[in-house]
Amino acid sequence: MLIRLARSADAEAVNELLGQLGYPQDDRGATAARLQAWGDAPAGAAYLAEADGEALGVIAVYVCPFFEHDGAWARITALVVSERACGLGVGSRLVDAAEAFAARHGCSRVEVTSHDGRVNAHRFYERCGYTIQTGLSSRFLRDLST
Repeated sequence: MLIRLARSADAEAVNELLGQLGYPQDDRGATAARLQAWGDAPAGAAYLAEADGEALGVIAVYVCPFFEHDGAWARITALVVSERACGLGVGSRLVDAAEAFAARHGCSRVEVTSHDGRVNAHRFYERCGYTIQTGLSSRFLRDLST
């Protein structure tokens, strides 16, 4: 298995993976542009896992400086492993790549959010050493009109 930076040319494979996660994509060009933007952003990275030319999973991570003290933290903004590759260590290898990126950028913490209904994902993150924070803080969202 190879873990590498995702490229615009991976848009079709990434669209399929995002669809499996419940985020269907229908614009290959838009996905390619987002992958290019992630590739161009020094604070972000998207990694693709592949074997024998087949995409097995994708992860995106972004670094943000702390405001209240020195240092930085990272956020895993997306992680999906192909249904065909679940249980093969793909997710762990992708998380390792994201954490290594974060460490290279001086991060002291990595955060990930997961929908309450994704119980298997929660178990996976706990096996990776993440601590559940449910009940300690709340998340508030507001859509902005553009």
